[in-house]
Amino acid sequence: MVKTVKTPSSGRNIAYETWGDPDAHPVFLLHGTPGSRLGPRLRTFDLHKLGVRLIAYDRPGYGDSDRHENRTVVDAAEDVNAIAGDLDLKKYSVVGRSGGAPHALACAARNIGSQVASVAALVSIAPRDAENDGLDWHKEMSESNVSTYALLDRHAPDVTELGALLARNAETIRRDPTVFLASLHQEMPSVDRAIVEDAGIRQHLLRNYLSAVGQAEKGEGATVDPRAPMGWVDDLVAFRSDWGFALEAIDGSVPVMLWHGERDVFAPVAHFHYLTKKIPSAKAVLQPSAAHFAALPALPQVLVWARDTAGS
Repeated sequence: MVKTVKTPSSGRNIAYETWGDPDAHPVFLLHGTPGSRLGPRLRTFDLHKLGVRLIAYDRPGYGDSDRHENRTVVDAAEDVNAIAGDLDLKKYSVVGRSGGAPHALACAARNIGSQVASVAALVSIAPRDAENDGLDWHKEMSESNVSTYALLDRHAPDVTELGALLARNAETIRRDPTVFLASLHQEMPSVDRAIVEDAGIRQHLLRNYLSAVGQAEKGEGATVDPRAPMGWVDDLVAFRSDWGFALEAIDGSVPVMLWHGERDVFAPVAHFHYLTKKIPSAKAVLQPSAAHFAALPALPQVLVWARDTAGS
């Protein structure tokens, strides 16, 4: 059942849900971009077997959560903490996949109230300032991602053009999310295509995308196309802006796992290598035959790591 909590600082509504044993170890699952709380997850039966209580929420501007204009990546730590407070959690883990991964790292860096027990970041991109350290941020990245980020970079801080592009993508999803997934399918390596063709995963992804952009009015009042999915716009802006924390702040006081597929074209493996250098205390897991969507079938083992590490 969906619940909402208001953030203490601004009174924004955040929509979230929980699954599994309420007495088991709580793990936040932060969705990708675009995405929602209804993204791919384990069945409730499997969560009970693993001893995990899963919590997922719509990032601001997605699904049923209010937009947080000009948000940064680090703001996710306060949103997660607000939900933790609503659930009276004393300790919790955070797992983020794809677009959710930088936000998970923010929780490790900020660690509000020393409540973050462990963090896993799956198939994460690196921050923009990695370019100052020699990372070719766009190298080996999918053409659609490169062109979208290039559009953002050319016009920033004006997001009118980006909003128009994502408004068209959102309309495609609202009409038929299979068309959007098919567009991603064209850029995927074969190992990703095999995963996405699984009926269960495919169903989760389609529901996830539709829930993320299903409410066109999320863009009302903005300076961009009112059909634009502002959660999606704000995610991309946040990724290419100052994240609001230094990776060096993740100092080992919170156990961190970095998980990646070597053949990833949406978050190229060079981003993973950069993150491992900046977070030397992290447990680095690189799968040589895997790509971006391999993070989905890997989720059970990652949740077990998060649960067991939290108790150490």
